[in-house]
Amino acid sequence: MLAGKVAIITGAGGGIGRAAVEQFAGAGAAVLAVDRDEARLAALPGGVATCVADVASAPACAAMVGEALRRWGAVHVLFNVAGISGRRFGDGPVDTCTEAGWDAVMNANLRSVFLACRAALPAMIAAGGGAIVNLASVLGMVGGGEFFATHAYAASKAGIIGLTRAMAVHYAPAQVRCNVLAPGLIDTPMSARALGDADLLAHVTRMQPLVGGAGGPEQVAAAALFLASDAASLITGVVLPVDGGWTAQ
Repeated sequence: MLAGKVAIITGAGGGIGRAAVEQFAGAGAAVLAVDRDEARLAALPGGVATCVADVASAPACAAMVGEALRRWGAVHVLFNVAGISGRRFGDGPVDTCTEAGWDAVMNANLRSVFLACRAALPAMIAAGGGAIVNLASVLGMVGGGEFFATHAYAASKAGIIGLTRAMAVHYAPAQVRCNVLAPGLIDTPMSARALGDADLLAHVTRMQPLVGGAGGPEQVAAAALFLASDAASLITGVVLPVDGGWTAQ
């Protein structure tokens, strides 16, 4: 599906990122796995090129794209996975969310997507087109209620949706497709708190009836692989929930 393509995956050391690295490489892509945690990159399967970078930094994003161009001479796919849950920084409902929490989440989740896209787009356009897939969340589409009252996180994910749809229209003439994935609760290290809370997990089981609990990172990666591939050549500006039925309710 991606034979001959060069793909950059940010947040590659996490659950969804790692699954995407494996699936994209398995589909024939030359993959540059990017993460700010060198140890997580070292744990990836052998044979995958890696780059240590904090994608909330403009110079780091430029260096990331430069590394892909140095290795392979082109960039065709960008999958923006990197992001955080901001509770430990002070995220929460608006009336209690701290400014530090707001800024930390916006930098890690939304600024990073903007900077990575800005760095990659000239190379994609020069290559004759490409595909950007940005990871948002169902919480960027619907309210999270009492169990997911992290409003900076929700705003950052909604921002990713708006940014991606605007890019989809603007860059379509250059043959760059821009789409969004909006997962529900996925079994990753970032979801450990939720998965350890019996009441919250019962809520997720009701919200994701197709799987009766958390989804798997490989399911999100498979959706990203489809959107990144030529099989999705007529698809741009789409927000695809990968949520087991959450947003259908």
